[in-house]
Amino acid sequence: MTYTPYQIEGESRKSRFLITCDHAANTVPPDLGGTLGLPDADMARHIAYDVGAAGVSLALGEALDAPVILSNFSRLVIDPNRGEDDPTLLMKLYDGSVIPGNRHADAAERERRLTAYHRPYHAALERLATRRDDTVIVSMHSFTRQLRGRPSRPWHVGILHAYDARLSDPLIALLEAEPDLTVGRNEPYPGHLPGDAVDRHALRHGRLNTLIELRNDLIETEAAQAHWGARLAPLLIKALQQVPD
Repeated sequence: MTYTPYQIEGESRKSRFLITCDHAANTVPPDLGGTLGLPDADMARHIAYDVGAAGVSLALGEALDAPVILSNFSRLVIDPNRGEDDPTLLMKLYDGSVIPGNRHADAAERERRLTAYHRPYHAALERLATRRDDTVIVSMHSFTRQLRGRPSRPWHVGILHAYDARLSDPLIALLEAEPDLTVGRNEPYPGHLPGDAVDRHALRHGRLNTLIELRNDLIETEAAQAHWGARLAPLLIKALQQVPD
């Protein structure tokens, strides 16, 4: 079976929404030997991919009748949610784990990985984004409850945005009205990194956008992922309806 650095589901769907999942997989491509030298337990952690985010993205795309693009390489191979000049693009140490397969990665190897994985993913994402003039990008991620021994994160869901919060503002309000959710604005991370995927494909083009972070212990199972996809879809539709023309 031929390896490709991304997967697209529902390309012919007609919705304005485009669902992206930058950290969908913990795959190490065959030309890297299928391993970065980490134990399986580490490759199953949040350091390698966003646990549960792919399943939520697929369920959300189906519920919205929207296309979905998912990466097919681990963020440890090269991070598709980082700009090409970002110092964290190719990590050698992450949340206490040394990445053996990246230890000796030099500038030439970095460029090779950009060409083989990172750039094809972004080219495909931009092609999908330009299929309509009014594309709305929803970037799906997940976060771990605790990182580097810091206090436990209380949020169930975080909505991240930069200076364009036209979609994020009403979405946050709708989520905060849900009685069982603790919602963070630009939590657990700041909402903007220059050159990241939302910056590149939404902000620079004036496209409506939001980035959704779900706590990964809430979406560990297929049933939970389907539940969250179905739960988020009507809220996104309502939020979009509230964006001023």
